[in-house]
Amino acid sequence: MTGRYQALFAIKFNPFSPDIPAEAIYCPPKVDSFAKRVEQQVRDGGFAMITGAPGMGKSVALRLLDAQLSRLRDVKVRSLTHPQSRVADFYRELGHCFAVPLSPHNRWNGFKQLRETWQAYVDSTLVRPVLFIDEAQEMLPQVLSELRLLASKDFDSRSLLSVVLAGDKRLPDKFRSDREFGRC
Repeated sequence: MTGRYQALFAIKFNPFSPDIPAEAIYCPPKVDSFAKRVEQQVRDGGFAMITGAPGMGKSVALRLLDAQLSRLRDVKVRSLTHPQSRVADFYRELGHCFAVPLSPHNRWNGFKQLRETWQAYVDSTLVRPVLFIDEAQEMLPQVLSELRLLASKDFDSRSLLSVVLAGDKRLPDKFRSDREFGRC
């Protein structure tokens, strides 16, 4: 849509542009309610999930959520861009996201460094870092398990990270499958 049509219809942004700013996107009440619950979760940590059919607005909901959380003081929002990574690449990307130098061949040390960094952040700000993962249905079960272990502390009684997973209908099925996670 050219500037002429924008002037004709008195709109500031092209509504069909993929890079429309978050403030120009309509936020439905359900998305607003979800964003408020995630905002509370930033204080406590844990996992949240957005699911739906392709084209239903999951990525747009993440953009709106990112804009809302970014306005909060001390909240650090990061996103994983390659959800289908294997465990070593997953650690490499997490290290890059949170500015923690990691060596992918030493997974234990990477695990320890990430958790120490997140714990120091929680201790200094009282909020959890936030990780967005779009297309999370593509994540390998081992990586999802590693993320769960990384994010929890004190025998799962405390969370060091808030994670928002977005994916299609295969995502909830991935959590329901005992075979996926190697359980008996």
